[in-house]
Amino acid sequence: MKAAERAAVADAFKEIKERAESRWRELWHNKPVIMVGTATCGRAAGALEVLQTFRDEVKKRNLDCPVIEVGCMGHCYAEPLVIISKPGYPPICYGYVNPVIAERLLKEFVLGDNPCPEFVIGALEENDIVPSFTDFPRAQYEQKIILKNCGHTDPTEIDHYIAGGGYSALAKALEMTPEDIVDEVKKSGLRGRGGAGFPAGLKWEYCRNTRGRPKYIICNADEGDPGAFMDRSILESDPHSVIEGMIIAGYATGARYGYIYVRAEYPLAVERTQIALTQAKKFRLLGNHILGSSFNFDIILFQGSGAFVCGEATAMAASIEGKPGTPRARPPRMTTEGLFGKPTVVNNVKTLAFVPPIIRNGAGWLKSTGTKESSGTAVFALAGKIVNTGLVEVPMGTTLRQIIYEVGSGIPGGKRFRAVQIGGPSGGCLPEPALDLPVDFDSLRDAGAMMGSGGMVVLDEDDCMVEIARYFLEFTQRESCGKCTFCRLGTKQMLEVLNDFTLGQGKIEDIDSLERLAEEVKAGSLCGLGQTAPNPILTTLRYFREEYEEHILMGRCPALMCRQLIAYYILPDKCERSCDACVGSCTVEAISANKKRIKVIDQEKCVKCGTCLAACPPQYNAVVKLSPPSEVPKK
Repeated sequence: MKAAERAAVADAFKEIKERAESRWRELWHNKPVIMVGTATCGRAAGALEVLQTFRDEVKKRNLDCPVIEVGCMGHCYAEPLVIISKPGYPPICYGYVNPVIAERLLKEFVLGDNPCPEFVIGALEENDIVPSFTDFPRAQYEQKIILKNCGHTDPTEIDHYIAGGGYSALAKALEMTPEDIVDEVKKSGLRGRGGAGFPAGLKWEYCRNTRGRPKYIICNADEGDPGAFMDRSILESDPHSVIEGMIIAGYATGARYGYIYVRAEYPLAVERTQIALTQAKKFRLLGNHILGSSFNFDIILFQGSGAFVCGEATAMAASIEGKPGTPRARPPRMTTEGLFGKPTVVNNVKTLAFVPPIIRNGAGWLKSTGTKESSGTAVFALAGKIVNTGLVEVPMGTTLRQIIYEVGSGIPGGKRFRAVQIGGPSGGCLPEPALDLPVDFDSLRDAGAMMGSGGMVVLDEDDCMVEIARYFLEFTQRESCGKCTFCRLGTKQMLEVLNDFTLGQGKIEDIDSLERLAEEVKAGSLCGLGQTAPNPILTTLRYFREEYEEHILMGRCPALMCRQLIAYYILPDKCERSCDACVGSCTVEAISANKKRIKVIDQEKCVKCGTCLAACPPQYNAVVKLSPPSEVPKK
C-alpha cells in the first residue's frame, strides 16, 4: 500500500473514531445509564419485561437516563442482569432482577442514593471508555479478551464498539502487508477454537499461497453441541469483533467475500449480526474501498437449517452452495479447493474474534497468556450440575478444578462430582482424578477428550456414565449424514449395544466388542463427526468400566438413572396413612392403599417417572428408588 493510501486510511478511521468516542462520552456524561442484558439467556429469564419496566418508569418520570440493551455478561445463573452506572459510583451489576426490583432500583438508586446492596452481585472497573468486570468472586481466574465487550456495550450500536478500540486493528492491518499479518497471527500461536486446534496463521498462509480467484472466508457459527452457547452469545453480544476479524482475514489471505454461517435457530444472533453488517458497510468498513483503500471485501450472512454435520467445513461449503450438507473426502483441503471450488479459509467465531486484539497488541501479547503450545484464553459454556452456569473465559492452562469449583462454585446440593463432559458430543467424559488437568488442546487430547468448541457439562453422582455415553451417541447417530458406512452403520450398532446395557440385557463380552467397534468407527469414518462420535464411549470405558460391568453382571445402575434397572417402592413403616400425596401425583394410577391405608405401587403399571418420590413430603420420606428392582423392601 502506498503512503498516500495509508494516510487516507488513517484519516478515514480517525474521523470515524472521534465521532464514536464523542457519542459514547455523550451517553455517559454526568447522567445515570441503565444497561439490561438481553441476550437469549436474559430473555429466557424475563429480561425484556425488566427492560420495559425501566423504560416505562424513565419515560413516566421524564428522566435523562438512557436505558440500553447489552449482551451476555457471562453470569447466566443470575439472569436477568442489570448494570447501573451513576456519577459518583462505580458501575454496579445487579442479579436476579424482576420488574418489582427494577422499579425499586430506579426509585432508590437512580433517583436516590441507596445502591440497594442486597441485589448487588458485583461491580465494574470505571475508566474513560468501556468498563470491565473486576469486583466479582471469580474475576481473579478470568481473563476476558474476546468477551471483553460482552455485557456492557450495545451490540446494535457500532459507535460503542469503535469507542472501545474496535476497528482500530483493521485500520492498522490495512497499513501492513498481508504477509506481515499472516506472520503475526502465526507467531501469536493462535489455534482454531472450533475443535481441532489447527494453527490459524498456517491455514491463512496455505490459502494465500494457493492460486485461484475469488477466495473466501467462512465464519463457522454452526454451533450445535448440546450445552454449548459460546458462539451464539458472542454474535448476540459483540458481532463487530467477529466481523472485524473476518475483514482482516480477508485482507491477509486475498479473499474477496466472506460468509457467516449461523443457525437459523439463533434468531437474535442473526438479527444483531445483520444489523452490525449493515452498520459496518455504512461506515465504509465493508464493501468497496474499505476506509478509502483499494481493498474490497463483502460479507454475506447465511442461515443454516440446523444440521449438526454442517459444522464440518466441507459439509458447510456444500450447504452454502445449495447442495445437501454432506462432507467430502479430503484432500483437496478447503484452503486449496473449498467453497465453489475456490481457496477458502474456515474459522470459528472465537478464532476470528481473537484476530483484532492480536493485530492491535502484537503476537507476543497473546503468547504471554496461556501455555507454550496453547496460547491465549479458552471460552467455556458451563452447564449441567454446576452452581454458576454461564460463560467463562480463562487462560489456557487453568485446571478443570479451578473452572468447576472456583469459577462455577462447584456442584449444587452438596452432591459428589462424577465427571465432566468436555468438547460436546464429540468430546469425552473425564473423571475426578482429571480435575487437576490443565485445560489446553494437547492435555485434553491425551486424556481422551478434546477442547471442542467449548462446551463443558458437569455431571454429579446422580448421573449414570453408561446412559451419558448412550445419550451423546444417540445425538451423533441421529445427526449423521449417512454418507459413509462406518458412521452410518457403526454408530447405529454401538447405540444398540449401549441400549442393551441400559436395559440390563448386555453380555460381558459385549464390552470388548463395543470398544473394538468404537476404535474402528473412529479410524474409518469420513469426517470429524464419525471420527469423534466414539469419544464418549471410549472415555467412559477408559475411566468408568466398572459401571458397564455392574449394568451387565448385576443388572444394577449405581446412579439409579436407567429406568429399566430401577423400581420405586413405598416403605410401610414410613408411610403416613392420612397422606395421599403419592396417589394424587401418579398419572397412571399405579398407587393404591391397602386395608391399613398403607400405599402400595403396582410394579406392572408403574412407568418409573419418579413423580411419587417428588410428591412424598420430606418429613415422611417413604418413597424409595432402588436398583436392582428385585431389592424389594420387606413389608
